[in-house]
Parts: sequence; structure tokens; C-alpha cells
Amino acid sequence: MNIIPMSAKEVKKLEAIEAVRAGRLTQKEAAERLKVTDRCVRYWLDDFETGGAAGLIHGNRGRESPHRVPPKERRSILSLIREKYPDFGPTLASEKLSELHGIHRDATTIRDLMVADGLWIPRGRRTGASLIVHRAWRERRPHRGELIQFDGSYHPWFESRLLDAAGLPSDLCLLLAVDDATGDILWAQFAPHEGTLPVMRFWTAYAGLHGLPREVYLDRFSTYKMTQKTAVENPDLKTQLERAMKTLGIDPIFALSPQAKGRVERLFKTLQDRLVKELRLRSISTVEDANRFLSKTFIPSFNRKYGVVPRENADFHRPLGTRELEALPETLCRLERRVVMNDFTVSFKSQWYQLLPTRGLAMRPKDDVLVREYPDATVSFSIRNKRANVKPVAKRTPVRPSVHRPTATLVPA
Repeated sequence: MNIIPMSAKEVKKLEAIEAVRAGRLTQKEAAERLKVTDRCVRYWLDDFETGGAAGLIHGNRGRESPHRVPPKERRSILSLIREKYPDFGPTLASEKLSELHGIHRDATTIRDLMVADGLWIPRGRRTGASLIVHRAWRERRPHRGELIQFDGSYHPWFESRLLDAAGLPSDLCLLLAVDDATGDILWAQFAPHEGTLPVMRFWTAYAGLHGLPREVYLDRFSTYKMTQKTAVENPDLKTQLERAMKTLGIDPIFALSPQAKGRVERLFKTLQDRLVKELRLRSISTVEDANRFLSKTFIPSFNRKYGVVPRENADFHRPLGTRELEALPETLCRLERRVVMNDFTVSFKSQWYQLLPTRGLAMRPKDDVLVREYPDATVSFSIRNKRANVKPVAKRTPVRPSVHRPTATLVPA
């Protein structure tokens, strides 16, 4: 007696065909039960007449799939991944195999090979899954430039190739702006930190490329938002960036959680995988080379692959003319106020500056001075909206306290 292995679906098909042959079911009833057409049932009846129960088994049973990766190619792929891309995900690994090695296999095939070889653990099998919190979905904005999500991420982007002054791997900050409507990276720069001046430098470069966006989505980091009690009670207190954006007509929106600006947060997770490996493959170890690679190669390639078409064609960026671009650094800088001393000096960041005679500007002690510190660390001093000539004072002699001589004391005789 021959035993014919059959799946549960094939067993159900066999039972229906036998019922039709025995007259317990009509062909139409069998088709409704199996959720197929009458013609299918007729074909199966013919197959049963020709080959019996074995005729109902799929013809490819036991045959090797024509799409199966040949053993030699399989060994070559896994060897390359182990040697060059051991920490790459399947999608990025498949891209690099195609770009650099001429092996054109889709990400699903590469994923199956990596899972079978233990080089990749599927998401569902990973441990330590976080607690799921219910959140509401927010639709993308319809126009490019209508809402820009901006943030910074500290990470060992250069792994161990970039060292700090102490000889330790340096964690630089990647400043990044992503368009909410398209998902495009509109600008990205590596910076030493997420402070005021690097952020001002970022937005100066951004405005030169795209113009000014309508709104910017930010978190509540101290560079962006004052959260102290005094600031909450006094809405006029603003950070340097808030002041600059309000002056330029940009509305800042402050997220209450990282998930609120999830597009840029998820993008950082992707870049902490992809960008780190791209920099490694090119042996990039300087900030200048990395920023050049970002603007010339990585960002255009990334946007071509993953950008989406906005619902509306209009671009909501406000273009800037030549004069506006030239005046932009006067706003995108650190602004502080000082007072002219009696000797016509001004102090800023532990450095004294001597105010020099300036044509068309009358200066007096106690005048208010507006000090601008630009992203390149240069400073300027303005009195009544006119820039004053200054020179640094090498060493200012401190004021000595008055010396009081003791007076004679009269002692009664």
C-alpha cells in the first residue's frame, strides 16, 4: 500500500472530489465549499480520474524551486557578509552586495540566508520588547516646507576613527532636518555639540539652500526651549533660537514626547545603522569629509530611495533674496546686551574690548551695546543699530581698592 503525503488543504480537496463522485455533492456545492470555481472542480475530477489521489497533489511537490540560490552562490554571499558586513541588516547588505560585488539578490532572499545562518535575528524573535503605548496617528503635512522636524543625535558616528583630545572615541552630534510631507532629508551636518552656535550655523546653511520653512518641530532641549519656572510664568523669555525664528517668521512647535516628532526620531535609528556603515566603507575619519559626503552623496541617494511625493505640489519655503541672505547672520547668531563702561570698554565672555572712534556714531558711557556672536566665533558690537569699531584689550588692569590710612587716636591724659 502506497502512502501519499498530503497537506490539510489537499485532504479537504480529496474529500470534496470523492463526495462529488459519490453523488453526495454537486460540482457547484463542492466549488462553494472549497471557494473555487466550477471549472476548477472539473479539472480536479479529470486529474483524479487520471492519477487517483496523487493527481490532486501540486506538480512541484518535491522539486527544487527555480528561484533557489545555488549552493556555490549561497556560500559566496554568506562569506562576504561574514567578512565585510557582519553587523549589516538584510536590506543594507543586499544593496552593498549589488553595488560593490555585482550580486543582485533581493533583500528578502538575503534575509532568509542570514536568518538560516544565524547572522540575523528576526524582529519577532528578539527579546526585551518595550511596553506598547497607544498613540494617535498624524497625517503628513501636504506641502513641502510646511513643517520641518529638526533634532540632534549624539552617537559614535565615526566609531573609533575619530578621537577626542583625551584619545577616546568622539561622539559627535548629527544635526538633521527632515521634511514632514516628503520624508526627505533637507539638510544634515556633523557638529561638536547641539549648542546655540552650531544650530545657528545649521539654519544659516539650510536657508541658503531651501529658504525659510513655515514651521519647525523641536523637542524641549535647553537650546530650543526654556523650561524653567520663571520662563513658564513669563512667555516673553525666549532662547536664542526661539528669538531668531520668531524674527524670521518661523513658528517653532515644541513636542511633548519623542514620539510626537517620530519621523526624525526613526530616521536617526536608521542612520545610526546605515550612515555609520557608509562612513566605515569609505574610511571617512574627519568632520569635513563626512559633511561633504552627506551633502554630495548620501542625502541625494537617500532621498531618491525613500522620499515620497507630497499630496500638494506647492513648496511652502519662503525664498530669500541676496540682501536677505547677506543679512541672515545678523539674526541667526547669539545676541546679548552689554553697557559701555566709563573708559569706553565693553566686556564679553571674559574678554575686554576697547570701543574706538567710529564715524557717524556718538558713544557715551552707560550706552547699551548689542553684542552679536556669530557661528564662526567672531563678534560685533552695535550701538543704536550702528556697528562700532573695537579692538580687544590684551590685559585690562584691575581697579585697585582704595587704601585707607589709619588715623591717630587721641588718648586722654
